[in-house]
Amino acid sequence: MEADTSIVIINEKDAEELGTHALDRVNLDRDGEHTIAVVDTTKKMVQEGEIGLTKSLHKWKGSIQVSIASKPDSVDYIKKKMDGKEWNSEEIRKIIEDINKNALSDIEMGAYVTTIYTKGMSFREMADLTESMVEAGEVIKWGYDKIADKHSIGGVPGNRVTPIIIPIIAEKGIKIPKTSSRAITSPSGTADTMEAICDIDFSLDEIKKIVEDTDGCLVWGGSVKLSPVDDKIIRAEHPLSLDPEGQVVASVLSKKKAAGSNKVVIDIPYGEGAKVGNIDEARSLAIDFKKIGEHMEIDVECTITRGEQPIGRGIGPVLEIRDCLRVLNGEGPADLRKKSVRLANILLEMCDREPNAEELLDNGKALKKFQEIVERQNGLKNVSEPDLELGTHTKEVKAERKGVINHIENKTIAEIGSRTGAPKDKGAGLYLHKKKGDRVEKGEVLMTVYAEKEEKLEKVVQQLEKNSGYRIMDENEMIIEGI
Repeated sequence: MEADTSIVIINEKDAEELGTHALDRVNLDRDGEHTIAVVDTTKKMVQEGEIGLTKSLHKWKGSIQVSIASKPDSVDYIKKKMDGKEWNSEEIRKIIEDINKNALSDIEMGAYVTTIYTKGMSFREMADLTESMVEAGEVIKWGYDKIADKHSIGGVPGNRVTPIIIPIIAEKGIKIPKTSSRAITSPSGTADTMEAICDIDFSLDEIKKIVEDTDGCLVWGGSVKLSPVDDKIIRAEHPLSLDPEGQVVASVLSKKKAAGSNKVVIDIPYGEGAKVGNIDEARSLAIDFKKIGEHMEIDVECTITRGEQPIGRGIGPVLEIRDCLRVLNGEGPADLRKKSVRLANILLEMCDREPNAEELLDNGKALKKFQEIVERQNGLKNVSEPDLELGTHTKEVKAERKGVINHIENKTIAEIGSRTGAPKDKGAGLYLHKKKGDRVEKGEVLMTVYAEKEEKLEKVVQQLEKNSGYRIMDENEMIIEGI
């Protein structure tokens, strides 16, 4: 994903004349316009007297005045936190303001994320951070007493409960404007999955109209500026594989507050391979969500769920929406249905409605509402499983021994799914025929891999030769290990 930081490329001789070095900042001024960019230097790419500009600065053509810029105060505030000192409210607001203006370099953003990860945050710091992130973007005003929402911490492939929960809640007449993200490292985010069957990119006014018409929506959050700083921070977290607890809480609740939500259920999966490693960490995170939610006047309920293996069977946009359609038809993977029902019922109770999610799945009303939302988002009318095409290049992964599946690695499954071309290739991904606890015979199919391009399937096959993500043990081994 392209970074937001503006970069100017300067010939080394010009940089020496200016007294600037790589990663310093410079002012760019032209015809009354002003911006700040980070310096990169070159010997040959750019000639003396000229500058090169990254994509975010392409409109800056013609004669540009370049001068040395001062370092943002935010850099000193980050160092303060590194020294173990607490931020005050103004310092936090300034950091968020500078992030929003792209005034911090990638290295400084990495330092910000690392500092929160290593030093932690107090309740007041988390509250101030959440408020500052809301203030940096737009806020939707709905004019209704109850606006529902749902969020999952993530890290579990196939955990596509959102397209099932939203129509259940909307069918009960509760407004639930769901804005979701695209995948960064996983084979599909909720937005990617929905994009396989309908449009997801809408303006704020268009989202409001969809929700007024159907009571719900399933759209991409990147098309509107609800807590826009969050997306910039996520890009800094990704290369470091860090999800600092304080930042997670602020990121999630700032977006919910900006979306106008006041009844929110948060799914916190834990276990080997999930973002949250154990139940104690999950409980600590749930407490922080509840406390900051109360501070932000958001009613928050947290569910702590097992996340040591993928949820559902399909991994990848089309495969995941097929799972959702099956559940909405009263069938589908049992674990996906069970989790969706549980979360939906909690949200219904929070909104003073009868918790009858299972009934709405079985009688077809949730499916009908889902179809209504999809059609309203310019999608397929009465979309069904046969409408969705899978990649034609396939590979079956078979068990190399007889035994019981005692583990499926979330990270490996996600990597395999991404290498198939998902989420860009909507029909790519993998289907899990077997899950944890299933008995298998040697040669039995564990999963089927789908790709739209043969060369991508070949790369996946190379990875599968090293690790399929499945761990199979015979019953004697399981007894010895105490399983």
